[in-house]
Amino acid sequence: MSQAGPAEVRMASHSDLDVLVKFSAAMAMETEGRPLDHDRLRRGILTVLEASAHGFYLVSERHDADARAVVGQLLITYEWSDWRCANFWWIQSVYVDPAWRRRGVYRQLYGSVLDAAKDRTDVCGLRLYVEQDNHVAQSVYRHLDLRPTSYHIWEVDFVL
Repeated sequence: MSQAGPAEVRMASHSDLDVLVKFSAAMAMETEGRPLDHDRLRRGILTVLEASAHGFYLVSERHDADARAVVGQLLITYEWSDWRCANFWWIQSVYVDPAWRRRGVYRQLYGSVLDAAKDRTDVCGLRLYVEQDNHVAQSVYRHLDLRPTSYHIWEVDFVL
């Protein structure tokens, strides 16, 4: 059991849609100062929940005597690597409820992803991106043995 107390990591379902929207919007505002269009975000999350070809969400759910509450999330999307003939799993939309930070929630989510990825022959590694000024997140990732790459991400964004 993680430091977060009685909790489980599970695949997100349609019943988690509202909390996924709430957490994703909070993450975008917190990390990039970007307000998101909630209708578009809701449709985007629902698309993933309805079609695993796009990826999947994991949530960390805390249990106590009176209630269950989702306290963290992450999204996995796929990138095909022709060099490796397998997929990289991209970790995205990471968010932990502020009341549950520094209590092992992300470590538990990441450990579940790492274990699942290692058990598969069609996954060649894990990747994520992080804002260059988000030093707290970078420290967490280093502590989990993730390392920066020599790549920089460049983009043309059609939906700002």
